[in-house]
Amino acid sequence: MRTIKNRVLFGALTASLCSAWAAQQTPDLLAIPKVSKDQVICFALYTTHNHVLKLTAQFYPLEKDDPRVARLEIRREGRWQEVARAPIIEQGWVATFRVEPWDMTRDAEYRVAHGAGAYYRGTVKRDPVDKEEIVVAAFTGNSIYPGHGGDIPRTDIVENIKKIKPDLLFFSGDQVYDHRHHYAYWLKFGRDFGDIIRNTPTVTIPDDHDVGQANLWGEGGRKSYTAAGHDGGYFMPVEYVEEVHRAQTSHLPDPYDPTPIERGISVYYTALRVGRVSFAIIEDRKFKTGPEGLIPQMGPRPDHINDPSYDRRAIDVPEARLLGPRQLAFLRAWGVDWEGCDMKAVLSQTIFCGGAHVHGKVGGRLLADMDSNGWPQSGRNRALAEIRRCFAIHIAGDQHLGTIFHHGINDWEDACYSFCVPSIANLYLRWWDPLEPGRNRRPGAPEYTGRHYDGFGNKVTCLAAANPSKEPNGGDKLTTRAAGFGIVRFNVATRKITLECWPRNVDVDDPSAEQYPGWPFTLDQTDNYGRKPVALLPTLQIDGPADPVVQVVDEDLDEIVYTLRIKGRVIRPRVFHKGYYTIHVWHGDRKKSLYGVHSIGLDERKTIRIDL
Repeated sequence: MRTIKNRVLFGALTASLCSAWAAQQTPDLLAIPKVSKDQVICFALYTTHNHVLKLTAQFYPLEKDDPRVARLEIRREGRWQEVARAPIIEQGWVATFRVEPWDMTRDAEYRVAHGAGAYYRGTVKRDPVDKEEIVVAAFTGNSIYPGHGGDIPRTDIVENIKKIKPDLLFFSGDQVYDHRHHYAYWLKFGRDFGDIIRNTPTVTIPDDHDVGQANLWGEGGRKSYTAAGHDGGYFMPVEYVEEVHRAQTSHLPDPYDPTPIERGISVYYTALRVGRVSFAIIEDRKFKTGPEGLIPQMGPRPDHINDPSYDRRAIDVPEARLLGPRQLAFLRAWGVDWEGCDMKAVLSQTIFCGGAHVHGKVGGRLLADMDSNGWPQSGRNRALAEIRRCFAIHIAGDQHLGTIFHHGINDWEDACYSFCVPSIANLYLRWWDPLEPGRNRRPGAPEYTGRHYDGFGNKVTCLAAANPSKEPNGGDKLTTRAAGFGIVRFNVATRKITLECWPRNVDVDDPSAEQYPGWPFTLDQTDNYGRKPVALLPTLQIDGPADPVVQVVDEDLDEIVYTLRIKGRVIRPRVFHKGYYTIHVWHGDRKKSLYGVHSIGLDERKTIRIDL
């Protein structure tokens, strides 16, 4: 059982130390600009999904006599027409709009209006269902500290994104690094990135720094007594956390299960479809258990292990949770829902492994970091098992280090790929720097690539790592120290996924501009379920509409093996033990099911025709 001895005293000490550190490191509190009444709307974020538009408008502080209502207007046939009104919530100064039914087949000019003359304009893009390639731009870690490049304008990123013209923007966390003044720095985030956000569907999800703590183990919403957060729960008042959630997530599609967690803290895990790609948005740390008092401390702090005698298996305690039952149930339901999509991806705060060996500075080697999603191992494996059932790739951030890993549960490469994007500006340097060369490396690949165990004994195969320079502080501040952004291209025609990792202060249109070593990297959709088959099912020849959904169910285990919208009309299903299976095939309202289908050997040939 977790101990609470001296927690309050320790929490006060930790908070005091964190405050002292912040006083030394943080720039003076960013002043909130005094703006004229026609400029009180700072920026707006939106998504469209299932014919619902959700838009959040972010305001500067209003004066006492200013109206507390905002209007959303759409330009139709040359005239502005009001489609919604929303109250402006003073705690955080936001207005949240919902419009349904929303026509997703065409672009729409919008403007948020306030009072007699304040307008903020943008374009709600049509759903690009006919596009062959859906492009996602992904970001993380927006440090504010001058020593880390936090004072360098984000203009280079914004101009590159305008050239790339992505279909979705994804900010995976730490949009705000100040632990007590989210509102002021959220306004700065909007000033920095508003020009690309105003015209592009955007996902922003808060991480630890956004909600005012050094690390976050949400543990279902309980109260944390330490600013470092190691004991589990939320340290800042519920009202502060909810202000952050409202600002960053109220424009996302409705949560899969909106039931609040402890103390009334809201949830936002949900699904979003852009074109023919479906995205699951999950909350890595909302239900995750804190390590303090649950396992013995084996390093300088409860979440860092530096004791070489530690037992990897012993720290995988049964009480520790990662995503929790609610989010696993969501992933299971989302994985079998292929309506309107051909490909799938999971968006979250960080990846399911310990993705770095060296932390903070050259020589800062760490054996295991429980803040990563490599711990708890059982929870990590359950999450990966759900993700691979639908052949999804995982896109995330938080590690301060761009990486590509192919994850393994029971064997190397038997689960999905992950892409961790580099920080916008890098507060805390990390390196993927294993002590031994990786096995099964690709020809000519660096020794740090290939098959490895992470600090928790998880099987991981590294394909690329954007390590900082090993010069003091990781190199020139102008590079913001191995910072940059990621691009993910989903080709729905070929079912291939291409990952790009761009450094700061380059021009993506310049033929001489280079990505980080190891990128671009391309994989097939089906590579995200890399498990080696021990048997096959008969080849399915499906007569009917092209690209139906095929689901394989293990009758012995009463368990879905996988669900996939295939390309074409033929598939030879792989299975992972010999036995009897149910096969469901559907396209829209048409469905056929086969029961008691026995597996055949890898060298055998048999065909079943299905009239759909």
